Amino acid sequence: MIFDYFDGLTEAVEFLVALGSIVGMLGLIVGILGWLVLGQFQRHKMVPVIIVSIILLTVCGVHTGIKYFRIY
Repeated sequence: MIFDYFDGLTEAVEFLVALGSIVGMLGLIVGILGWLVLGQFQRHKMVPVIIVSIILLTVCGVHTGIKYFRIY
């Protein structure tokens, strides 16, 4: 019974790491596109998005979300 709890907990952590990886990739894409397209005054708002996305990708890994959700 206790092993079922830890098994479910492991799956939940794995899902959160994969979700963080996908959110990091999408944030990086949106941040770079926003930085390229938006005006100079609003570009400063995209820098924190890019930084947080890079941190998420560093912590969660780049390919973790792709393998977990089977995105090819």
